[in-house]
Amino acid sequence: MFQILTLALLISLLVTSVNGDEKPRGVAYDGRSLIVNGNRELFFSGSIHYTRSPPEMWPEIIRKAKEGGINLIQTYVFWNIHEPVQGKYNFEGNFDIVKFIKEIAKQGLYVTLRIGPYIEAEWSSGGFPYWLREVKNITFRSYNEPFVYHMKKYSEMVIDLMKKEKLFAPQGGPIILAQIENEYNNVQAAYKENGKKYIEWAANMAVGLYNGVPWIMCKQKEAPPAVINTCNGRHCADTFTGPNGPNKPSLWTENWTGQYRTFGDPPSQRSAEDLAFSVARFFAKNGTLTNYYMYHGGTNFGRSSSSFVTTRYYDEAPLDEFGLMRDPKWSHLRDLHRALRLSRRALLWGTSTVQKINQDLEITVYENTAEHMCAAFLTNNHTTQPSNITFRGAAYYLPEKSVSILADCKTVVYNTQTVVSQHNSRNFVPSEKAKNLKWEMYQEKVPTINELALKNREPLELYSLTKDKSDYAWYSTSINLNRHDLPMRSDILTVLQVASMGHALAAFVNGQYVGFGHGNNIDKSFVFRQPVVLKSGVNDITLLGELVGYPNSGAYMEKRFAGPRAVTLQGLMAGTLDITLNVWGHEVGVSGEKEQVFTDEGAKKVKWTPVTGTPPGPVTWYKTYFDAPEGTDPVALKMDQMQKGMLWVNGKSLGRYWVSYLSPLGQPTQSEYHVPRAFLKPNNNLLVVFEETGGHPAKIEIVTVNRDTICSMITEYHPPNVKNFESSGSKFCPVVEDLKAGAHLTCPDDNVIEKVEFASYGDPDGACGNFTMGTCTSQNSIKVAEKYCLGKHTCTIPIERVTFDEPNKDPCPDIFKTLAVQVKCVVPNKN
Repeated sequence: MFQILTLALLISLLVTSVNGDEKPRGVAYDGRSLIVNGNRELFFSGSIHYTRSPPEMWPEIIRKAKEGGINLIQTYVFWNIHEPVQGKYNFEGNFDIVKFIKEIAKQGLYVTLRIGPYIEAEWSSGGFPYWLREVKNITFRSYNEPFVYHMKKYSEMVIDLMKKEKLFAPQGGPIILAQIENEYNNVQAAYKENGKKYIEWAANMAVGLYNGVPWIMCKQKEAPPAVINTCNGRHCADTFTGPNGPNKPSLWTENWTGQYRTFGDPPSQRSAEDLAFSVARFFAKNGTLTNYYMYHGGTNFGRSSSSFVTTRYYDEAPLDEFGLMRDPKWSHLRDLHRALRLSRRALLWGTSTVQKINQDLEITVYENTAEHMCAAFLTNNHTTQPSNITFRGAAYYLPEKSVSILADCKTVVYNTQTVVSQHNSRNFVPSEKAKNLKWEMYQEKVPTINELALKNREPLELYSLTKDKSDYAWYSTSINLNRHDLPMRSDILTVLQVASMGHALAAFVNGQYVGFGHGNNIDKSFVFRQPVVLKSGVNDITLLGELVGYPNSGAYMEKRFAGPRAVTLQGLMAGTLDITLNVWGHEVGVSGEKEQVFTDEGAKKVKWTPVTGTPPGPVTWYKTYFDAPEGTDPVALKMDQMQKGMLWVNGKSLGRYWVSYLSPLGQPTQSEYHVPRAFLKPNNNLLVVFEETGGHPAKIEIVTVNRDTICSMITEYHPPNVKNFESSGSKFCPVVEDLKAGAHLTCPDDNVIEKVEFASYGDPDGACGNFTMGTCTSQNSIKVAEKYCLGKHTCTIPIERVTFDEPNKDPCPDIFKTLAVQVKCVVPNKN
């Protein structure tokens, strides 16, 4: 009965919003779209997480998103950073979500607030604070009394904070959508009846806390009536079964711009063309909101990432980890947003019809003849074959797997497969100011059982031992052997075997390092086996248990385990000796963490010695000082020849590094680690590295990062740039006289083009930073590019054969021509 009343109230609010004489403040919706302050709108949203970049970067990242056509920013709220200790809240600095949302509002954008409290997000424990795991009789994400009590208390705290700061749309703020729970369909069956009861409870709880904006649930097919079910995935136009109610709009909350990486993975890629195709298809099929997850991924600072997830997050997003525009992804999507906005009136107020030409070709038209509105989507679903299609008496060429947008049902203003915007390539440039680093070191003492206060018969479980205070815990035991226990032959050694539930460990026997073992994201557990030299008398067996983040997904997350569970010595004269129940000493963390040697004050508490020759190996701290690199470009550390550990600059944790874990391609998953400029002082910046398994700091390099290599690759059949068109009311028209395609290049910031590094007009191949000549090219290609571009901030090279060759001197007149250009941008000389 309560559900029915809640739904009736919501529908009543919607009717008031849509039909009232005055334009209301606030948000309503119907089966077509969201209605914000009385206006229908198309939404192009981008996920940007305040926790994954420092506040000093927020304004620039949001500005670039807005320039890219984004009008809505989506963010999670991260429970475990806001309430790390039960009842004690933190909304300071990097965690100041109010400041973040106000900056979004300041720039004129809206907000989707995903309060979770379960967020997944490749974030430690999916956002749940560790203390929640230790609540008696708790079961996460189930209709379980302890869990729903704490979930409601937290949700109420977040909602009250937003209301207090007047951040919801009805209060004049930017928040127009809120999300409760996250992808619950993935685990609901595991909780049986309590899963269904929980999701009903969660929806009603959320609406009961605040009903001024719509609530959504992503990947929740049977969402309760009071909330909107939304899609997550790569191709929601074809995979989303649609809203589970006629008065709910089609919303896409996660369109994955790449894929997060875990250590050991090869690179992730998703093309700009595929992203654009998926969005155009979704809007052609009644969609009115898409969200790019992520639009800017950023950095997993500290120990914030979930199990095995890299420190760099969604670097393939339109704005890369450093906040630089990744073209053509950023610019191709910007052009898509403009093309859809040119079609906005027809999409929101027209009636749609679909004509299937054949299995692969279809025409979708949105039209309102009375208001002279019309927009069309011409789609070719074939993945390899281009095609021609006739629409209203005109012929149109459709490349393979593409959508052409006709903003007036006549003119192609955009095709998803033909990228007319520029490309770029990222460069890591060694700093001249921050080089010749002088390293000092301090090595951890490997403890024995007698030095560890916490004793237990068997090794303690690692999650509950560390309680999310550290990635590390020492385990040590001792075993007394006589010479008759040891192998008699000199060519046979005893083997130490440790069966671990994850994630990694370093092993020491009698203080000497014997090896390192680890699991992976798919299988956290592993078996470590290494030959060891034992002696007659007391032998100390010491393990450094290591975590690489807490789990973030799946059912029953509170029942996950890690750390050594069985330890044996194999090959003794009496056979295999199980020492699992031998009594173990434990200690959480390493001494350098407790002394905070990564800070200026803490560094004074230990004795450092210069690094000369070969470093001592595992569990070693290294420190150096450096001046801030020249210029204003982002800064990174290249960690060549290091292995695995953690990084700090001026006491701020940059996160975990793991360079020794190679992908199947034989390369580290991540080699460069972001150092935000906001963390740096002009001089004497303290860089501290904790190396777990061995490595040499001499090869660590401080670099600046740019995307000053820019390119264009465009064909004769590319449509003109969408910026050449505009619409006003029912009028649609070009804003330039010449609508021919051209190669448009614009340097970042105020830089200018210094050099043309590659140019070919013919049949070139490759990608920006790696172009190659084809079988035919105009000999004038470089000369023409230099004529139009050298010394300029922005330039356009026309795609006209006469620009490159006289008619009788064309080296390949019978082919469709492509122009590929690569130029280098530099800071202009002020003299």
